[in-house]
Amino acid sequence: MTRGFFLWLSNRRSLKRLTRDVPPFWKLASRFVAGHTLDEAMDVVRSLNREGIRVTLDHLGENTTNPEEAVRAGEAYLEILRRIHQEGLDASISLKLTQMGLDLSDRIVRDIMDRIVSLAYELNNFVRIDMESSAYTQKTLDLFYWLHGKYNDHVGIVIQAYLYRSEQDIRDLIEIGANVRLCKGAYKEPPEIAFPKKRDVDENYIRLLDLLLSPEAIEKGTFTAIATHDEALIQYAKDLAAKRNISTDHFEFQMLYGIRNDLQRALVREGYGVRVYVPFGTEWYPYFMRRLAERPANVFFVLKNLFR
Repeated sequence: MTRGFFLWLSNRRSLKRLTRDVPPFWKLASRFVAGHTLDEAMDVVRSLNREGIRVTLDHLGENTTNPEEAVRAGEAYLEILRRIHQEGLDASISLKLTQMGLDLSDRIVRDIMDRIVSLAYELNNFVRIDMESSAYTQKTLDLFYWLHGKYNDHVGIVIQAYLYRSEQDIRDLIEIGANVRLCKGAYKEPPEIAFPKKRDVDENYIRLLDLLLSPEAIEKGTFTAIATHDEALIQYAKDLAAKRNISTDHFEFQMLYGIRNDLQRALVREGYGVRVYVPFGTEWYPYFMRRLAERPANVFFVLKNLFR
């Protein structure tokens, strides 16, 4: 019930407009969002890098409504890539295709993404294409395969464990040795296409992780970003890697900025690669609501600080 409510709130444009510039709401969101500007986000990147933690930067935004807005979003990511290169930081970028014009036309989103991944290739960096709601899954994969054909290891994709289709998608991605971030999924989906119960999602996550860390996947060159804060799943991944003698060159753990900082640092001390997803920008409302939907502890944090 709580999850569904906050996912519903994440799509309310009127609330987004109402809360975006209200200081108390931003103060709550700032636990999960690194700031409004790139300079603020870069301060966070430098701080995390000093602790041995890699970073993925996300300039928040989705569902652009006109070509000019999509082009501006693309330009913002080009600037992020240049700044990362200039400062020699251990960071890459993550983005949503609807922010780049996926709702507008195939040509617009393809042209913008080609420019971004081309620069990442030139600067020896990496672009992660986020997965959005199931309405965009196939289009997102289609564009990823096209970009992967041109730029190979400089572009990666996200697969959501709560979708029934994800096992076949994983098998197809292994065939090309893709770089895959495996997450549980953060959108409200109908039971016809997604597992409705958390237990089933967790079990499917394990099945998909078994595939991604299989000998066949390793031989193909697949890299797995294990995106979870669930300590049981993290332990399962560690045990599986040890059992199969898989080098940490083939996987890393990924977590969200502001969540389980203690666990991030503990994994670094144990010698595992850890990458933190650091979002920033003024379009923080939908992202913030999805974070509240994911974990009851996040809701309690907000309520405690709201009434403080």
